[in-house]
Amino acid sequence: MTIVYCCGVNLMSQFIIHNKGEARKLLLLAILAGRIMLRNGAETYRVEDTIERIIKSRKNIKYADAFVTPTGIFASLEYEEEVLTYLIRIKAIRINLNKINLVNDFSREFVSTNMSIDGGIKKLRMIDNTETYSPLFKSLFGALSCGFLSILFGGSMLDFISSIFVSFFVVLVVNRINRYKLTFFINNFIGAIIATFLSILITVIGIADNMNTVIIASIMPLVPGVAITNAMRDTISGDFVSGLSRAMEAIFSALSIAFGVGLVLNIYLGG
Repeated sequence: MTIVYCCGVNLMSQFIIHNKGEARKLLLLAILAGRIMLRNGAETYRVEDTIERIIKSRKNIKYADAFVTPTGIFASLEYEEEVLTYLIRIKAIRINLNKINLVNDFSREFVSTNMSIDGGIKKLRMIDNTETYSPLFKSLFGALSCGFLSILFGGSMLDFISSIFVSFFVVLVVNRINRYKLTFFINNFIGAIIATFLSILITVIGIADNMNTVIIASIMPLVPGVAITNAMRDTISGDFVSGLSRAMEAIFSALSIAFGVGLVLNIYLGG
């Protein structure tokens, strides 16, 4: 954060909370920023840092602290010898790096300017309601990435085309299932079943050459890569509770995919 000095006066000195109501709104604004980041796949240490920076940007806040886990945010501040605390529960987590970037840009703007708290809350709500890509757009480019992965795994051109077709429906269906706010285990389980069933069907018809290659490529959108990365980053930064939680999320996500693929293959091969 850049602090500008003019004629020996710190311009941050004009950022003042005038009453308890404003202090409460400031805490809610910081919590809202943290919730958007956490719900869209940000690391816990990044969320904690953003919340604390937003709160401490106002000069007469004596104390500010945040404790973040993958499923909840605890934040508090001290204003005129009174501590205000807020707790929020996070249930649904998805991956949207664009929203994380937008909140990062917002926090820098809020800290370095005299933006009003009400204006900041309004801007955060706009970010939260931002739809970056349509479901069809996500499905199309997710399918293309899976198609090229099939070539990386040694597949033929027919496997490439088959992987695009199968993964398109996998991504489309999983995105629609997410609207019902089911657990990640059920989402991945259903996605793996669809990917395996369609891969077997398209191989039996004779379109694909290698069923295994198509299955592997088609389940790649379900693989918890972000959860694994965040688990490592949180652990390295000293957030062991969050690191362990995300590691367990990654393990159970992988198990749900394995169960879905194994169930369909067991029925197919057993029959």
